[in-house]
Amino acid sequence: MGQVQVRLDVYGPIATITLARPEKRNALSLELMRSVIGTLERVPPVVGVVIMAAEGKVFSAGHDLSEMIDRPDDYYAELFDTCGQMMKAVRDLPQPVIAKVQGAATAAGCQLVASCDLAIAADTAWFATPGVKIGLFCHTPMVPVSRAVGHKRAMQMLLTGEPIDAATAVEWGLVNAAVAPEELDAAVMEMADKILVYSKSTIALGKSTYYAQAELPEDAAYEIVTPVMASNAASVDAQEGMGAFLDKRDPQWSDR
Repeated sequence: MGQVQVRLDVYGPIATITLARPEKRNALSLELMRSVIGTLERVPPVVGVVIMAAEGKVFSAGHDLSEMIDRPDDYYAELFDTCGQMMKAVRDLPQPVIAKVQGAATAAGCQLVASCDLAIAADTAWFATPGVKIGLFCHTPMVPVSRAVGHKRAMQMLLTGEPIDAATAVEWGLVNAAVAPEELDAAVMEMADKILVYSKSTIALGKSTYYAQAELPEDAAYEIVTPVMASNAASVDAQEGMGAFLDKRDPQWSDR
């Protein structure tokens, strides 16, 4: 058996998925990406928040270039299709996913950070889409990165390949916060705890609806969210939550 490249640890309502290929800067090999997809599928329903983490000094250096030389065309098609499947699996997961970025996240590694619902970074981390430097433009990373930071800032990253530091990543909207490295674990847990007090079913519905409407024109977005909110209002947890608010008591969620 080969070395484990992705690890799943579950502690109560929190699951941590760890990229465990530090000797290769957590490069996203085809095997590793398939393992991430499979690991996401194994997150138990009891989990309320998933943390995407990595071992070593680098969060992820992107695709493993050593596996991308002199390959047939169908290999490249499979590689990038699998990458897209992995990113979409993060988005499709019912639970919110928080990227815990302890080090550099470049190319598809930056794409993974942008694909997570939330991201907290060490203030020593940095981010880049440097594919232009090797003649391989970051076409797939541009999808979530541009949606996170906007067109002009994404194009700056894509066209120059120059990195941005953690403070800039916060300013641009790529990550939610940057903290001292020794404070990273606590900051991620604090964010997770803020989410875990709420109804899991409500959070899952909200996450899926958010991405369903996020890039649509306003009228089309309302067509999606209005019936979902109406259905949500009639749900057990919404009725309990509204009643608890009116009664000035703590709600008792159905999934607890």
